[in-house]
Amino acid sequence: MGRMNVRRGDKVVVITGKDVGKRGKIIEAIPDRNKVIVEGVNVVKRHSRPTRKLPQGGIQEKEAPIDASNVVLLCGRCHKPTRVGWRNLDDGTKVRVCKKCGEALQ
Repeated sequence: MGRMNVRRGDKVVVITGKDVGKRGKIIEAIPDRNKVIVEGVNVVKRHSRPTRKLPQGGIQEKEAPIDASNVVLLCGRCHKPTRVGWRNLDDGTKVRVCKKCGEALQ
């Protein structure tokens, strides 16, 4: 698998699927499966049996993973969905940059 251009904490926009257009922050990145979990996106219902920890049981809603190719990063400066470029800085570090405005992404 190739390297994922998004990581935990990034703000992203969903570009395809049932939640197209939704924006959210990445809660978890799963690079070995090329998946991400975005808050408020791909919410599924899971039935749980009563346990000592959760005596009433019931139906919980939680976010399920979606493919990383279905989201695109939002630039912090120009606030537009953008592809990710890479740039080497003078001190030898490699940073992600916005393809639209050239700003370094955290």
